[in-house]
Amino acid sequence: MKEIKPPKKPIIFYYLVILLVIMLLNTFIFPAIVNRSVKAVDYGTFLTMVEQGKVKEVEIKDNSIVFVPENKSEAKIYKTGAVDDPKLVDRLHKANVKFTKVIPKENSPLLNFFLTWIFPLLIFIAIGQWLMRKLQNKLPGGGGALSFGKSNAKVYVEAQTGITFADVAGQDEAKEALQEIVDFLHNPKKYKEIGAKIPKGALLVGPPGTGKTLLAKAVAGESKVPFFSISGSEFVEMFVGMGAARVRDLFKQAQEKAPCIVFIDEIDAIGKSRNSGMAGGNDEREQTLNQLLTEMDGFDADKGVVILAATNRPETLDKALLRPGRFDRRVPVELPDLAGRESILKVHAVKVKLADNIDFNVIARATSGASGADLANIINEGALRAVRLGRNQVTQADLEESVEVVIAGYQRKNAVISMKDKLTIAYHEIGHALVAAKQNDSAPVHKITIIPRTSGALGYTMQVDEQEQVLMSKEQALDKISTFMGGRAAEELIFNRVTSGASNDIEQATKIARSMVTRFGMSEEFDMMALETVNNPYLGGDTSLLVSVETASKIDDEVLRIIKTCHQKARTILEENKDKLHELTKYLLEKETISGDEFMGILSGK
Repeated sequence: MKEIKPPKKPIIFYYLVILLVIMLLNTFIFPAIVNRSVKAVDYGTFLTMVEQGKVKEVEIKDNSIVFVPENKSEAKIYKTGAVDDPKLVDRLHKANVKFTKVIPKENSPLLNFFLTWIFPLLIFIAIGQWLMRKLQNKLPGGGGALSFGKSNAKVYVEAQTGITFADVAGQDEAKEALQEIVDFLHNPKKYKEIGAKIPKGALLVGPPGTGKTLLAKAVAGESKVPFFSISGSEFVEMFVGMGAARVRDLFKQAQEKAPCIVFIDEIDAIGKSRNSGMAGGNDEREQTLNQLLTEMDGFDADKGVVILAATNRPETLDKALLRPGRFDRRVPVELPDLAGRESILKVHAVKVKLADNIDFNVIARATSGASGADLANIINEGALRAVRLGRNQVTQADLEESVEVVIAGYQRKNAVISMKDKLTIAYHEIGHALVAAKQNDSAPVHKITIIPRTSGALGYTMQVDEQEQVLMSKEQALDKISTFMGGRAAEELIFNRVTSGASNDIEQATKIARSMVTRFGMSEEFDMMALETVNNPYLGGDTSLLVSVETASKIDDEVLRIIKTCHQKARTILEENKDKLHELTKYLLEKETISGDEFMGILSGK
């Protein structure tokens, strides 16, 4: 393993260490070395040595007298304190001693002024500048007050994104819509000759994880032009006007590097409708939006600046932002279909070592409604499982288990469940499967298990359609509700009691029944009347009723009627197949997990 080196310290740290060492040397070491060769004597000894001719040279200072002895074999230097002795000069002269007076060194007035005033001021200025730089680096965006208006966009020059359309699968329609932008950036001349104008902006809309950001990077990679990437939230600052300044700076940089692509992720952070009905408003966000609208009107698309933006909340965007001339093109990036899921799995599986018998179609059919990010996670979970089990290849079983991990969580192998509860769970799951198998419009049973999962599921029955279902008929919806009711019906039939294990079944069944009444027009009571609207189609699909209180009560009655009818249908099916219910439950208790083929084999008596 490569050794991780600690981060380097700033250079001022080393300067301080060197300064401290020099001060210690000057204070303790050097004086000790000098004093070791100097011997202090009293003034009388000095005079006696002068009279006896034992002094060779004398140096007179203001506070001391230093002299060298005549004896050459003696290496020491003598020192004594200065005394007010007017006859000292005569004595030295008579004894033929070489003596001198040290002349005090005086600095020039200019040097004294520099050392006293200028030099300390420079030191304080240098320290202040250093502290200011350290403070600026800790501010948001890495800048100080003068850089608040600078754009934080990440710039990828030419193909540095490393992503092309070959890396994006399952979004053929979106790629086709964006291919025209790529072609314009490559060959703008043929569009200008016919008088066509390239769209100024393209808005990518779709659920999370479908690859909107990936598509934008692929456009830049295919076009081989600079790619500015910034999130909508990065424009929002605590100071009013800073976001607008960043928008101006971003478009200024983009026009300097044209042709280029500017990608604004999560544009709903600054592009929300200004007609929100709320008192007051957000001045900073509105100023930022106004500046964005102005900048998009202020440049010519023929220069080669193309704006791409992504959001999963297009219904909240301001109408002025979506009009032609700003975001001319709206590119849906929807959840992939069966063929799209299969191709996405193959793209992500390129970097993974796979066994020879991998069938991606089975995985794609089991992951209806999964996004590209979910499918990438499934491939990665399969590879992690293979490593945990000590294999160097990913098998079909690894991928099938990873589907269940993403949907229901990891297996709780150490969970302690009593035999009574385990028996109830087994009858519950076989009830689901048996009702599904005995109906004409239900998806085939793929797997049944009573092994609990970390998501809270104590067991589950997996159904996989043989083909992609685009539309759902009324018969299919009713069969789905009946299948959900099968678990509770089995508990009632065998134990004559009910448990909390059907809570998720009840929630899912009620959701389908309410949609049948309020949105799908599958109720004789309300016919084709729209009773509900979807507020957020890409983020959970929250709905709001558009009816009076009296009508809402009638809706509840109709939903309850549908659920009761399906519940009775599920119970009737189980009563007619009670022997198979016991037989299948006994087999499931022994195996804990059985496949759809095993289930259908026992059900058909093979």
